[in-house]
Amino acid sequence: MTENNVAAPEKSMRTVATTSLVGTSIEWYDFFIYGTAAALIFPAAFFPSDLPPLVGLFAAFGTLAVGFIARPIGGIVFGHYGDKYGRKKALVTALMMMGIATTLIGCLPTYVLIGPLAPILLTLLRFTQGLAIGGQWGGAMLLVTENAPANKRGFYGAFAQAGAPCGIILANLAFLVVGAFVTDEQFIDWGWRIPFLLSVILIAMSLFVQLHIEDTAAFQELKKMDTEKRKEESEGSEEVESPTVKERSPVIEVIRTHPREILLAAGAFLSVQVTFYILVAFVIAYGTNIDGLALPREMLLSAVLIASFIQVPILFIASAYSDRHGRRGIYMLGAVLCGVWGFALFPLIETGSYLWIVVAITGGQIFVGMMYGPQAAFLTELFSTEVRYSGASLGYQLGAILGGAFAPLIATALWIQLGTIYISIYIAFASLLTLISVMMLTETHGTDLKTAGAKKA
Repeated sequence: MTENNVAAPEKSMRTVATTSLVGTSIEWYDFFIYGTAAALIFPAAFFPSDLPPLVGLFAAFGTLAVGFIARPIGGIVFGHYGDKYGRKKALVTALMMMGIATTLIGCLPTYVLIGPLAPILLTLLRFTQGLAIGGQWGGAMLLVTENAPANKRGFYGAFAQAGAPCGIILANLAFLVVGAFVTDEQFIDWGWRIPFLLSVILIAMSLFVQLHIEDTAAFQELKKMDTEKRKEESEGSEEVESPTVKERSPVIEVIRTHPREILLAAGAFLSVQVTFYILVAFVIAYGTNIDGLALPREMLLSAVLIASFIQVPILFIASAYSDRHGRRGIYMLGAVLCGVWGFALFPLIETGSYLWIVVAITGGQIFVGMMYGPQAAFLTELFSTEVRYSGASLGYQLGAILGGAFAPLIATALWIQLGTIYISIYIAFASLLTLISVMMLTETHGTDLKTAGAKKA
């Protein structure tokens, strides 16, 4: 059976791709509204009022980092579950978990009402968000890439990746719309809760996936082969009694067979994560903070919104290009351009001009998109089917914790102690590590998923 035989029909593929895009968009919306609120609201709402503004911001970004710390754990747990019992089951569980956690954040009492318990509960719910996003990405990404034909795997993989900028768009729109209908005092008091409460929609989305989407063709074929193998072994055991071999956990197996790929995949993600979270979280805090540029909140949010809109088609263009010419070339070009652009980012923002702020953030998002778009197909093709969920999730989430978890914190510390030029150096260093990591990986373009990773098995 060729790989084309297991690819989903075109009509079914469009349904799967659209569902993946909608689901990941809402899931990332939930994850990103926390980052926006951490920059704008949480320092005052969930921490003592006598903290200096920058200390409160640092504390809020600390809870933001907790979500990233949880992501590799979520990748391990859901990776094992997804490789053993199916991509769809793992994805549905992650979507449901995220919807519940985010809705509860919108209901949390503030520090004024319950004191130190407020940041503790906030941190626990952020940790739950991290577990959910750690599991969601692998499920949504494999739902499209394992169903897609080989010559369009990058393009369809971009539907899962596009959920990130679409989530940013939804998150910023939510805050902008709420802010337009309430006063600043009302927004800080209760208006910020509305975007969190809207995430109840994700619970309904998880039910839709459960009822209307089939598991991936590659996983179904793997399970069919596994069933046939067990049947043959069962029939053979009637004649020859053999000792039972304990089956390894997919997570343990992928760490044993693909350690190099996991580490290099994490390294390949560093530039994406560092640059992205500086653009969508730190820049908002820096631009609106009274110790920074003291610009209007709406100016920074709308600039990020525009940049995210432009990034969406870039993801698909870069991914389609990778289907024809390979994953590594476009990925490495994005890393180089990201590293260079880091030195233009803050001089442009510090002009205070709305146009140049939009250009600064958009340029960074375009170069991030050149890497992030092809990434789904790239990571899918690095691992064999039986450990693919675990391997791709581990590589992705390790990169997320090393890059994204501490990017706003590190950027804040560098800004306070040394100035923004050192944040640019930080972006360039992360981009260099990504470039080296991708150079060390082999080209996966055109890989048959049935034989992917076989050399390590």
